[in-house]
Amino acid sequence: MPADLPPAMPLSPAEIDVLSQRLPLWTREAEDKAIERHLRFADFTAAFGFMNAVAQSAERLDHHPEWSNVYNRVSIRLTTHDTGGLSDRDVALAEAIDAAATRFNAV
Repeated sequence: MPADLPPAMPLSPAEIDVLSQRLPLWTREAEDKAIERHLRFADFTAAFGFMNAVAQSAERLDHHPEWSNVYNRVSIRLTTHDTGGLSDRDVALAEAIDAAATRFNAV
């Protein structure tokens, strides 16, 4: 972990309750242990460019997504294994992912 990052902080039930307002494009998984988003791009190159941008954000945040890519589609699942559920790092990475999705014209 980068020396300047504090440990991940689990989200409180109240913070989880407002996630749908803060991250409207994400779906909460059963039992509120993870959030997911499915994206589609113009082609494989755009999807891969998006994934590269997300990888850079993930490295800065020391928080890595569970994801898959098939041609122009990317599915992402975020959870924090160290905390046993959602944490502040999931929210930070989801916000970075949303920004990258906009830059790469995700649908």
